[in-house]
Amino acid sequence: MDSRQLRYFATIYEEGAVSRAAERQRVAVSALSHHLANLEAELGQPLFERKPRGVQPTAAGERLYRHARSILDAMDDAVADLRRENTEIAGEVVIGMAHSAVRAVGVELFSRVLSDLPKVRLSLSESLSGATLMHLMASEVDLALVYNPPTDPSLKTEAILEERMVCIGKPEIIGPADAPLRVEELFGLPLILLRQGLSARALVDDTALLKKLERHARLQMNSVQAIGGCLAAGLGCAIGTPLFMSELLNDGTLVARPIIEPELTRRLYLCERTDRRPTFAHEAIRDLVLELIRDTVRANRWDAKLI
Repeated sequence: MDSRQLRYFATIYEEGAVSRAAERQRVAVSALSHHLANLEAELGQPLFERKPRGVQPTAAGERLYRHARSILDAMDDAVADLRRENTEIAGEVVIGMAHSAVRAVGVELFSRVLSDLPKVRLSLSESLSGATLMHLMASEVDLALVYNPPTDPSLKTEAILEERMVCIGKPEIIGPADAPLRVEELFGLPLILLRQGLSARALVDDTALLKKLERHARLQMNSVQAIGGCLAAGLGCAIGTPLFMSELLNDGTLVARPIIEPELTRRLYLCERTDRRPTFAHEAIRDLVLELIRDTVRANRWDAKLI
């Protein structure tokens, strides 16, 4: 298997027909069919089902395409990166951020990129922590800020900060602000939690405790806006950080109580894929993100402890 075979295969997958793929690659249909046949013989299984009006990928074809796209994108990034002058930082970087990280540094990040890195095209994808990690694993983003990611050999992770979790809600539901609340007391409250999965793991890394909290939850949803609306309407309370619902806490709509016995914390990590070599632009954005987060914590604009 070589890069040319992978590129031909990916083009057939994307075009859905060998003839259209041959036209796009500017090669003869017979040549493309020959390369595809050799690739299928090497892998020992068909990659496409031949149809009257094109081809349809098999399960093996679907899996190979994900690998091929990642490999081809990395090759294109490497070529583009090394063709530039070493002093020039340019190119496209896509970063995925959990909601809290966007609140804390999102606007300042774009401001600094516009002023300091004018040749870098930065795209931001905001989602819950679990979805952000999935985007990274699918090579849809280059960097990801994720809470409590699982251990995975395909991930390079760097712990940045640790936050204490609090219980957030109306005082008539959770009691007076700032009064410590034991974990055992949470089970008697009308909890609103993130739905099960990686996003819920971002809230609490203790699997046994998380399952217990989920069993006692009144509502589960994967929408920060929906959770905020439910909290403001007095439908329940949530476990989070002060940054999570900062506007509603600052205007007095909601209050927060620290959680003790045990104290609940979560860690924010900067995650990258180990199989993707960083470009100069990638490294510049990575350094800038770390700088902004650390400055925000040191300035007490983010209630967290740097690691």
